[in-house]
Amino acid sequence: MEMFRQTYGEELFSLLRPHPETDKGEEVAAFCLKKPQWCLVCEEEGRVVGFMTFWLDRKHLVAEVGNNAADPDCGIKGIGQQMYQAALSFFRKEGMKYARVHTGLDPAHQRARRAYERAGFNIKHEQVTYFRKL
Repeated sequence: MEMFRQTYGEELFSLLRPHPETDKGEEVAAFCLKKPQWCLVCEEEGRVVGFMTFWLDRKHLVAEVGNNAADPDCGIKGIGQQMYQAALSFFRKEGMKYARVHTGLDPAHQRARRAYERAGFNIKHEQVTYFRKL
């Protein structure tokens, strides 16, 4: 979140994320309550060590990975890759033809980009978002 605060400045950041400590958690929890069939949770010895949300666009046969994370305290165990592979398998079973994921081009998302590439995401469309103060 600190990267967004630095990039956007305090005013815009506070408009986009008024409660940065809880906004993302509440967003994920609300999605999981609404669409539990589109959520994956990875546990290790009864402890949540990763999660992923996703959705299916049945019209275009494209699945999209949403919020996802692996507990960095777990070390390098391939938790993220296990979740991606489980999701990709589910997408195929559901008849999807492609999977998509969005991430930032900033340094804070470098690990995520590497993880997506390791999971086989290889068609890249880069995009820039601009803001302007009114």
